[in-house]
Amino acid sequence: MLKKLIKSFLDPIRAINDLLLNNELKRFIVNPKNPLNKFGKRCYSQCDEDGITLEIVRRLNIKKGVFFEFGCDNGTQNNTLILAALKWKGVWIDAIKLIFDHTRSNRLAYFNTFVTTSNVLEIIEKGLGEIGEKNIDCLSIDLDGSDYHIVEKILDNKINPSFFIVEIDQAIPPPVEIIPPKKNNPKQEMVMASLSAYNNLFIKHGYTLICCSSVMGHNAFFIQNKFLDKFPEVPKKVEDIYITPNFTPFSPGYSRKINKSILEKIFEN
Repeated sequence: MLKKLIKSFLDPIRAINDLLLNNELKRFIVNPKNPLNKFGKRCYSQCDEDGITLEIVRRLNIKKGVFFEFGCDNGTQNNTLILAALKWKGVWIDAIKLIFDHTRSNRLAYFNTFVTTSNVLEIIEKGLGEIGEKNIDCLSIDLDGSDYHIVEKILDNKINPSFFIVEIDQAIPPPVEIIPPKKNNPKQEMVMASLSAYNNLFIKHGYTLICCSSVMGHNAFFIQNKFLDKFPEVPKKVEDIYITPNFTPFSPGYSRKINKSILEKIFEN
């Protein structure tokens, strides 16, 4: 009875919140500083990352690629489910268990583990081996941990996906560069790196920032420099790509509801 009462009180508030955020997103993409934000759409991602990802994939002309996501949650909402729906192969990693049986699919490898700089290379090698692939097209990371240091480890070892999606601390604007300490266990406080910190790291390894997610500004997209000619409209200044953050996300019910049967359908062989 109490749960129903609380739900009846919260649902209208969430509906108003979602309506306001949706209108803000529509207003933002009408005339953004970065034209790439116009492609933002939300299907399975937390905000509008799906639309940006699809536009990147379209321009790179990748038909059936390989995704790798560190921090896939339980499988119902993340940055690469949209690519799985396009019949890509991929690897998911999270300390949270999936809500469906991934072993029925030969297109998905999954590791239920805590990721560190010590085991990330082994996970990548094993994951790619399980799906029979050698290279990664899209790598997304949102571990609420040592993300920056894990990305650095990946890049230092010459693992070069076509593009990255990384979670940043959107509260820290350019040119401020903040690199957090390594997180060695799940109980440590979550601290994310700033956009400028990631930008400087990726520049060293031949990547360029091309977009940040529109609503919350917490996900940044970096692409290999060899593909830059496909994104001529993207601003050159990091300050023009950075998004002033909105820390209020859409409520869970606003996203498309993904249940076990839909996930199983997406990952059918």
